[in-house]
Amino acid sequence: MLTVRRSKIYTLWFSWYSRRQFRKHFHSVRVSVPPETLAMQQHYPVIFYCNHAYWWDGFWSQLCTEEFFRQNLYIIIEYQQLVKHRFFTRLGAFSIDRSRPRSVLQTLEYAADCLTAESPKQNALWVFPQGLIEHVDKQPLRFFNGTSSIVSRVLQETGGIYLVSVVSRIEYLDDQRPDLFLSFNVPELISRTDYTGHKTLTRHMQERTTGHLSLLKEKIIARDTDGFTLMVRGAESINIRVDRLRKFAGSRKE
Repeated sequence: MLTVRRSKIYTLWFSWYSRRQFRKHFHSVRVSVPPETLAMQQHYPVIFYCNHAYWWDGFWSQLCTEEFFRQNLYIIIEYQQLVKHRFFTRLGAFSIDRSRPRSVLQTLEYAADCLTAESPKQNALWVFPQGLIEHVDKQPLRFFNGTSSIVSRVLQETGGIYLVSVVSRIEYLDDQRPDLFLSFNVPELISRTDYTGHKTLTRHMQERTTGHLSLLKEKIIARDTDGFTLMVRGAESINIRVDRLRKFAGSRKE
């Protein structure tokens, strides 16, 4: 198992690098975060559970943490991928190897330890319970039970834990480059009395994410971007430059 080896220097470098990549490849990155999510009590840990539809998913967790939360970020990445990109351990990543059951249990225990560790900041874990990249519109969603198992372990040490659904969608709208939309749901504070088992909680998260994805899709179709914050503005695409040149040429003729 690969564990976290956090480095401030790597974190600063990755912040610059990821923003540079988003500006290069996207027209914009827009994020919706409800005030309830921003107002979470810091002494409770939080798990952000996300759909997994894009290669980019591991990148924007760090940006959102810096922009909105200032938490201790942890993220679970498949062992085979983390071996190739070990520098992610410097940012808060640790591995899970689903092909080895004993290693999975080790990862779940390690995740719970990270979330319950003493810290002046809120401890936050980002997970992608689908376990692999699947099309954003694939239904029904199927989550592994690992996240609910982590919740169970955390509740043995603390009185509660927040669960926050986060969904992403990439769409081509009015620009040559696509727009990335990220939507956070309101947090759910889970206590020991609320926890009714792995399968029940996993099913609840599946249903919550499914509804959340549908709502985000409806907003994008309706071009309803109210409530979204522009986190990254991309470089101008060729189509924008061509339109400006045409307007300039037209004004010269007049």
